[in-house]
Amino acid sequence: MEQLDQTLAAIAAADTLDAVEAIRVAALGKQGWVSALLKTLGQMSPEERQSEGPRIHAAREAVTAALADRRAGIEAAVLDARLAAETVDLSLPAPALPKGSVHPVSQVMDELAEIFADMGFAVASGPEIEDDWHNFTALNMPETHPARAMHDTFYFPDRDAQGRSMLLRTHTSPVQIRSMLAQGAPLRIIAPGRVYRSDSDATHTPMFHQIEGLVIDKGIHLGHLKWTLETFLKAFFERDDIVLRLRPSYFPFTEPSVEVDVGYTLVNGKRVIGGGGDVPDGGWMEVLGSGMVNRRVIEAGGLDPDEWQGFAFGTGVDRLAMLKYGMDDLRAFFDGDIRWLSHYGFAALDVPTLSGGVGVRA
Repeated sequence: MEQLDQTLAAIAAADTLDAVEAIRVAALGKQGWVSALLKTLGQMSPEERQSEGPRIHAAREAVTAALADRRAGIEAAVLDARLAAETVDLSLPAPALPKGSVHPVSQVMDELAEIFADMGFAVASGPEIEDDWHNFTALNMPETHPARAMHDTFYFPDRDAQGRSMLLRTHTSPVQIRSMLAQGAPLRIIAPGRVYRSDSDATHTPMFHQIEGLVIDKGIHLGHLKWTLETFLKAFFERDDIVLRLRPSYFPFTEPSVEVDVGYTLVNGKRVIGGGGDVPDGGWMEVLGSGMVNRRVIEAGGLDPDEWQGFAFGTGVDRLAMLKYGMDDLRAFFDGDIRWLSHYGFAALDVPTLSGGVGVRA
């Protein structure tokens, strides 16, 4: 069959898949010559179909098989060419995968815990839903103190079994009372955690984080407090030129009380912690409240104030994060904006560490 020979020769000579497809249409398509021969079988007599049928069907099978073989050959050749031309550079780094990050507050909490651990402090914790005796009364805050007012404190409508008002703690100082009652003296703890106050602006939020420290021992004085705070701030800000200024102040739970200012310098119009103070291009910034623990607080903790003395200090963790890492709005800490966290967050497996830093500076 001359057409079969020509078709098989064309299939063998085809060098692209498009050429193979064109031959298939010409032979096996609706208007193809094989399809035309198959249509003639209905017009033949039984004797003619018996002789011509096998020949036509054999031609169709031969064309179909040849097309399949040629198509497979061309596809294999195309693949071989791609494999020869395309290479994978195994020395290139793998693409970065999406990953989470450590929130700045969590990072600073870890830094603070490391620093104070190097100084011999243990971490203590307490309930965030507190009673007014631990939160206020035991800390020498009278019933008329402004901090106990409804507009500053989140109170619960119900009282506890002793008839005491329940509230969201306004500071972590109740942990000091609970630790003295539970552990006695001597005592050296820090109490980091969440606290709550009815306030909201660029530097205040209804929920924020504090860390407080308490040392109870014999012969404790303000010199120990100053050294502790100076060593802590040098380690946290990673600078040896930290300058402190202690100003007399008032807190119900300490006597005497001091506000702690740290010196800063102006660099390109921004405040940078370190140096500074009463010099040109410098100034003071309040960072801590502190003082010697009031006798009444020591008594509320179940200790004899004639035998035991101590100092306490407290600061905002969020504020420390803002100062160290250059953030200007406290509200962004709690907005949950992934863009903010991607910018200010820390890689979970590559966070900075201050372990051992205090030992070098002390």
